[in-house]
Amino acid sequence: MATEATQTGHVSPVSLEEAGVCVDSHGGAIGMPQLCGEWMGNQIFWLLLTLVVLYFVLSRVALPRIEAILAERQGTITNDLAAAEDLKVKAEEAEQAYQKALADARAEAQAIVAEAKAEIQADLDAATAKADAQIAAKAAEGEKKIAEIRETALDNVKAVAKDTAKEIVAAMGGKADARTVTAAINARMKG
Repeated sequence: MATEATQTGHVSPVSLEEAGVCVDSHGGAIGMPQLCGEWMGNQIFWLLLTLVVLYFVLSRVALPRIEAILAERQGTITNDLAAAEDLKVKAEEAEQAYQKALADARAEAQAIVAEAKAEIQADLDAATAKADAQIAAKAAEGEKKIAEIRETALDNVKAVAKDTAKEIVAAMGGKADARTVTAAINARMKG
């Protein structure tokens, strides 16, 4: 049994039930008041009232804010994805433009190289033709000089042969006229 203090300072005995403590069938106190059957109705009432208040607070205040934040995030994500897709398309277009410019530059470089090769080949062909013409002219001039030298040499050989033949015939004690010696030398020179 519990005791209660009065104004006089005297402690009067109070029963557990009067004190609000749940008691079992033997008169002993139950350890957990939440499990007391007499209080169960009050506890359910306050539980339901608390749940209803929480429901209204969550449904009217917290959940709309969370939903707005989620919608804003979804919108941001959607916008970012769209922007990323646009940037991807622009990047692909830029890469295609770069590849085209690179291909054009390579083609232009090849055209320049081909043009330079053609110019060099044309210059080389012109220089070769000029050199060939100069060589041919010098060769013709050389052949002409060789022919003149041969002619002169042949005439000189004939003259020397005539003089030598006359001298030999004279040394042998004979007489030879110039026509006979020339005819004999010409016949021998021909073959």
